[in-house]
Amino acid sequence: MLYDLHELQRALLSPLAAFTDTSSRLFSHPLSPLSYTPLSRQISATYELVHRLGKEYEKPAWGLASTEINGKQVAVSEHVVANKPFCKLVHFAREDAESRGPDPRILLVAPLSGHHATLLRDTVRALLPRHEVYVTDWVDARMVPLEHGAFHLNDYVRYVQDFVRQLGPDVHVMAVCQPTVPVVAAVSLMAANQDPCRPRSMILMGGPVDARVSPTQVNRLATTKPYSWFENTVIDKVPARYPGAGRLVYPGFLQHAGFVAMNPDRHVKSHYEFYLSLLEGDGDDAEAHRRFYDEYNAVLDMPAEFYLDTIKIVFQEYQLATGEWEIDGETVNPSAITDVALFTIEGELDDISGQGQTKAAQTLCSAIPESRRQHYTAHGCGHYGIFSGRRWRQRICPKIEAFIRNLP
Repeated sequence: MLYDLHELQRALLSPLAAFTDTSSRLFSHPLSPLSYTPLSRQISATYELVHRLGKEYEKPAWGLASTEINGKQVAVSEHVVANKPFCKLVHFAREDAESRGPDPRILLVAPLSGHHATLLRDTVRALLPRHEVYVTDWVDARMVPLEHGAFHLNDYVRYVQDFVRQLGPDVHVMAVCQPTVPVVAAVSLMAANQDPCRPRSMILMGGPVDARVSPTQVNRLATTKPYSWFENTVIDKVPARYPGAGRLVYPGFLQHAGFVAMNPDRHVKSHYEFYLSLLEGDGDDAEAHRRFYDEYNAVLDMPAEFYLDTIKIVFQEYQLATGEWEIDGETVNPSAITDVALFTIEGELDDISGQGQTKAAQTLCSAIPESRRQHYTAHGCGHYGIFSGRRWRQRICPKIEAFIRNLP
């Protein structure tokens, strides 16, 4: 019912979004006589703000057509190297990469937590000059037909294992936020079974490996509501107009509403500053706002089974941390990992995964030698700053590269 109401709202807002978009251009385009009338800038700014508040946001493009290697611009192309019902594995292939010698391969496991994998665009951009980068590009669950069945957290773990095996034993697995848990599980099971394709290292960034530590607002929501509340309140069916019609999902618009509700004052301030930038003709600040919210407001639906499993296993029962997680009859035991290096990274000001939640992997993976493990806390850094922005590019990414290249 919630989804149907949301679709109705979108249908009602669509004409308004189209009208305000056109009107904004009429009052701002240099070839339009209306742009030279009194108050044209104020009218155009108001129309654009209303348009952006009411428009539908589609999945953004990666927009990574080139990278700089040794001072030269090198073309980059996207290739889907594995295509599963709920995920595509995308390789960002650099032109003539083989002629420069082999670079470390990184499997960047993107979160399946509401946003598209393109949220990691800045992560990929910083890694490209010195690494072969592969990214898990998760498919919006509303686009997956029912015939492909359910998708559980355990299936996520198996997907990670399949991608690691496809890329080979020298790959470095890098998990950002939510996938830190299934990545540890995937590597633990591979280590316990002496899988010859287990990765060379795990880089875990800002994730809830042990959500009991320094609980945040996100953790508290999961623990103050019973499992049945999530099952009965936030799960809905995909409407008929999508390929996944009838599939049970946790709708992306609900996750987006939760994101906004965590910091409503910051978003109101950001939109007001955007309006002022339009009035003042500050094109750079206005464009930065557009880029951020084009990404932030583009959300996807999660399979209901996966979302509910995550609530129960990760945030309510802490099964990875307590050693109670079983996948297909096998217990997930991180202490089975002995020869996969470990680098954990946290943000000092992270309000999504509190300090210590990711570092907990250092204790769980107790059999990894000290010479092959490292932890770093990025001071003054929030959740998104771990993988995007100046601090990521200048402080964190170089540490990851050094860790990978200096492994014994």
